[in-house]
Amino acid sequence: MSEEKKSLNFIEQIIEEDLKENYKVSDLKFRFPPEPNGFLHIGHASSICLNFGLGLKYNAPVNLRFDDTNPLKEETVYVDSIKSDVQWLGFEWAQECYASDYFQQLYDWAVELIKAGDAYVDSQTSEEIAAQKGTPTQPGTASPYRNRSVEENLELFEAMKNGETGEKAHVLRAKIDMASPNMIMRDPVMYRCLHKAHHRTGNDWMIYPLYDWAHGESDFIESISHSFCTLEFLPHRELYNWFVERVSQPGELVPKQREFARRNLSHTVVSKRKLAQLVEQNIVKSWDDPRMPTISGLRRRGYTPESIRTFADSIGIGKRENMIDVAHLEFCVRDDLNKKAPRVMGVMDPLKVVITNYPEGKEEWLTAENNPEDESAGEHEVPFSRELYIEKEDFREEANRKFFRLKLGKEVRLKNAYIIKAEDVVKDEDGNILEVHCTYDPESKSGSGTEASQRKVKGTLHWVSIPHAMEAEVRLYDRLFTVEDPTADKDKDFLEFVNPESLKVSTAFVEPSLKSATAEDKFQFQRIGYFCVDRDSTSDHLVFNRTVTLRDNWKKK
Repeated sequence: MSEEKKSLNFIEQIIEEDLKENYKVSDLKFRFPPEPNGFLHIGHASSICLNFGLGLKYNAPVNLRFDDTNPLKEETVYVDSIKSDVQWLGFEWAQECYASDYFQQLYDWAVELIKAGDAYVDSQTSEEIAAQKGTPTQPGTASPYRNRSVEENLELFEAMKNGETGEKAHVLRAKIDMASPNMIMRDPVMYRCLHKAHHRTGNDWMIYPLYDWAHGESDFIESISHSFCTLEFLPHRELYNWFVERVSQPGELVPKQREFARRNLSHTVVSKRKLAQLVEQNIVKSWDDPRMPTISGLRRRGYTPESIRTFADSIGIGKRENMIDVAHLEFCVRDDLNKKAPRVMGVMDPLKVVITNYPEGKEEWLTAENNPEDESAGEHEVPFSRELYIEKEDFREEANRKFFRLKLGKEVRLKNAYIIKAEDVVKDEDGNILEVHCTYDPESKSGSGTEASQRKVKGTLHWVSIPHAMEAEVRLYDRLFTVEDPTADKDKDFLEFVNPESLKVSTAFVEPSLKSATAEDKFQFQRIGYFCVDRDSTSDHLVFNRTVTLRDNWKKK
């Protein structure tokens, strides 16, 4: 038992301690509370896995709640994409909730705070309010409207709600302590006027609650036991508790806010603002561009939900921010796809091979294993003929002993096929090799059981039959930025570090079994890497995204 406890992360330790003291397992309830103002990214995936993972561990409900309190930035399209991302990752929520569901309750509570002398309407400008906040070492100064009567505050607050005041005429502030060492406690704003339609409530409301007021109260309404958020909200915990204390009754279970550190991913950015820049400036094509760290971008690139969940679990939950090498994420998807992805053959940079002693017009279908890591994956057939494509880099006229691929006078095995020997080359007038002429050993067919089929040769090459090959567009994606942290240099725009080779588009030739492949189907192109069928793909125009190379080649560059 002690060994099990040592393996708990600090969040789980908090919960275990609470269960020993004043919580029952039946009290546990968690939530994932995104704001629907953009697409989720890999950082959100960690939070999703944390909260829903706790739900699975403790058999506790987890709500998906949209903190939709800002109609200026929030849209239904983001709500739909977030729901899709969470489901794709393999999680189910207990309730689908919206902060906007609670607007009336939040308003009613705000009225009670005014009546209790804990809130007031301030008619100063935002600049004046900011100036009066003071500094971390100097106390703030009270607003001239801080001691407005309850009656006047109630009248003004209702007028704000009804849209009878200007957008910037008033705000509602909590009356706490202008001398608090925690500047967030210096009469924070609870409501602002916004005469903008909301994606769910339309024009029903002309005032909108700020995050600090809405978030904790929403947790309380939903009976959330533990509210986990990132470290930037640590100073807000005091305010979170202050607000919840004002609406809860003695003996009621109140939510507990606790904080964990963000995990930054190397060679990318996860700021929504910076991601939006990449889209708006056409550096990437869309929010789900396979170079983006968004969940939808990773999905389109070919990442599996299991690989992202493994990644999130493996980096764990910490108390200090750190940078995670993207190579670790790539390792997770390689490991998962190695177990799942069918093996196929595709040639990226073709060189024609003619087997001179293979009968003209003959073709045969050879058996290929779908996945050596999975016995149940079965087999498929690939066509073989006199004329083939191999990779240009797999042939040299002359080479040293360490070159185990095809060279003049030497033999290699063609994967799932025969042993061939390079005999001659055909060149153009500039000396470029156009064709390699080879002979084959007809007795060396893979799996035939003949003595010749057991012969050992040092090299094995992938190939495709030219008469049967299908052209495919291949999008070779690489890291979006050339440096680990593109935001580290404050004197430079992060866009200066965009990798100009983050996308290369080429034409490949693939085996005909891929004609029926559909969007998000995943394959290992043998000896090359893992690829995913893009949504742009059709049966007449195949499009593949490179998910990841077979090995981490970045450090070699």
